[in-house]
Formats: sequence, structure tokens, C-alpha cells
Amino acid sequence: MESLNERENYILTSCTPEDPLLAELKRQTYIRVLNPKMISGHYQGKFLEMISYMIRPAMALEIGTFTGYSAICMGRGLADGGILHTIDINDEIRDLASGYIGRAGLEKRIRMHTGDALKIIPALEGPFDLVFIDGEKSEYREYYNLVLTKVKKGGFILADNVLWDNKVWNPEYFDDQDTSHIRSFNEMICNDNRVENFLLPIRDGLMIVRKK
Repeated sequence: MESLNERENYILTSCTPEDPLLAELKRQTYIRVLNPKMISGHYQGKFLEMISYMIRPAMALEIGTFTGYSAICMGRGLADGGILHTIDINDEIRDLASGYIGRAGLEKRIRMHTGDALKIIPALEGPFDLVFIDGEKSEYREYYNLVLTKVKKGGFILADNVLWDNKVWNPEYFDDQDTSHIRSFNEMICNDNRVENFLLPIRDGLMIVRKK
């Protein structure tokens, strides 16, 4: 039986290669930033790019910019004249993200916000065609409740890390705070009759939600 690494390597080599700008951004993230594994990376980034190209959002929102990798991927698929709002609380990495967003030619299409997403989201005008949630895990439920009313009918919400390192189904971790938050978020989505959802096991799990 093939190993997991062999399977992943085959999958990656069967995808369009990572472009040089994003590869450079990933290297710089690992060199300059704490917790570099938070970056979306090539596999998930390409998936987000494909989703964006399929939806062609006129208005999109990302909660959790980090160093800008996923924002660039999503920004590439925007409709003509489309805008992506992206929010991150960490102002220390804003320059790194904005630099690469500019080099990607997306500085006029991606609007960066620095601060508390729970305070910024209410001030943003929708409706959003696409929302990507990848911020503080303890605030996922609040993000969702804030953005759902701003998502247009038929629009999509994507939420990252919903498998939380495979802890969400393991009773050993049910008392862990972040695991508890993610489990609660997943349960809320599954019980929300305003949407339909699908959990995709990409990397750490991606919840795909469509507003009815």
C-alpha cells in the first residue's frame, strides 16, 4: 500500500505547479513569520483560486489575511471590477502581505483591513458572493453569524480548519478549547436550515456552505 506522502506527492505533481511569486511568498513566510504553517499553501491555494474562478465573485471577503497567499489566489478569480476585502488583526505582517499583493497586480482589487474582524465586518457593504473564514477559531460562530446576512442568496462561505488536526471526532480532545469551538461551529452549520453544506477533507478540512 502506498504511503500518505506518496499519495500527496502524486496529487501535487498532478496539479498545475505553484507559480514563482507564490512560491517566493511561501518561502518568505517560513523565514520571517511565526507559525508559518498557517499559510494556505499551494494545494489549498489552488483550490481557492479555482473556486473563485468558478464563482467569479463581484464582492468577496476573507477573514484572516496572514501573509496574503490565499488573498492572491482568490483575488485572481474575481469578476472584472470585483473587490476582495481581507481582514487580519496582526499589523506586523501587513507590509509583507501588501507587498506581494502589489507584485501580483492586485493592489486595486484587494482591500486590506487591519483590526478586529468582529468590528470591521459590520461596516462592510455586501452582498458577498464568496466568504473565506480563516481567523480566530474561537470566533468562527460569530464571524458566520455576521457574514451570513451579507451573503447573497446562492453565495458561498468557506471555513478552514474544520477538522482541527483530526481532533474534532476524538473524545480525548473534546475539552480542548479550540477543538470545542470548531465542533460547535460545525454543529451549528449542520443545524442551520438557511444553508446547505459539504465538508471537504482538504488539508485540515474545509467546510463549504451555500446560502439557500
